[in-house]
Amino acid sequence: PVFPEPEGSLPEWQILLRLLGVLQGQGPDADVGAMDAAVIGSRVQAALDSDDSPLYGRSAQEILEALEARVGPARLIDFELRSGPYGDHFGARPDGLSLAKLEAHPHGIDLGALEPRLPEVLRTPSGRIELAPPLLLEDLERMAAHLLATPTHEGMLLVGRRQLRSNNSWMHNLPRLAGGRSRCTLHVHPRDAAKRGIEDGETAKLRSRVGEVCVEVEITESIRPGVVCLPHGWGHGEAGSRLNVARVAPGVNSNRLSDDERLETISGTAVLNGIPVEMEALPIDEA
Repeated sequence: PVFPEPEGSLPEWQILLRLLGVLQGQGPDADVGAMDAAVIGSRVQAALDSDDSPLYGRSAQEILEALEARVGPARLIDFELRSGPYGDHFGARPDGLSLAKLEAHPHGIDLGALEPRLPEVLRTPSGRIELAPPLLLEDLERMAAHLLATPTHEGMLLVGRRQLRSNNSWMHNLPRLAGGRSRCTLHVHPRDAAKRGIEDGETAKLRSRVGEVCVEVEITESIRPGVVCLPHGWGHGEAGSRLNVARVAPGVNSNRLSDDERLETISGTAVLNGIPVEMEALPIDEA
């Protein structure tokens, strides 16, 4: 912590354990000390049971007694240091690292030149870094078949983008960062804009299977034809929004275009890029 906790407050790790106790049905008065002991106990036991660990086969009581002077994160850090490749291995390597040794050397300890640990640390069946597992390769075949089967149409594909200045959405309500030109714009290639009679700075209607938004167009050759790009993290004009600064330039909510029926095959997560959309100039009466 940068500052000590105010009087009467709890350190963050105790707050997290109390929340865990609530989730486990123990209520807010769960024994935080017992839960902390259970966390370190399970971590120690996992190391003792692993034949890859320098502590394999050692006594859990011996290790826990050596750690009992500390609690919470400090105890976990001490354990990880002492059981790691440079650790003292709880007496087996007296010159090795421990949290106490680091505290005694506040300016750091020189461990020497870096040493390679491959393939020693790999745990794959082949002993190699497996960059092309069958699950992914098979999905490439599925993707190719999907692209070949997709008919051509006048629609477009929507992709998202991030913006460093807005940093998702939590900078949008800061007056110092909320000014300047609009950053919630739809990037459109000049060819696509001309085909639909849309000029730079005008408003276009963007429609997917599930919803539509009206957004300012920014014509740019940095996007390829047939693709439009809209940033996420906007839409501060939604009902119930209390971001008074952000509501002045709310932008549009790209999630309104995300199709709840389109899922990524391997992970099962929602598809947020490559969403089929239609784009048209906003009619004068609607503008």
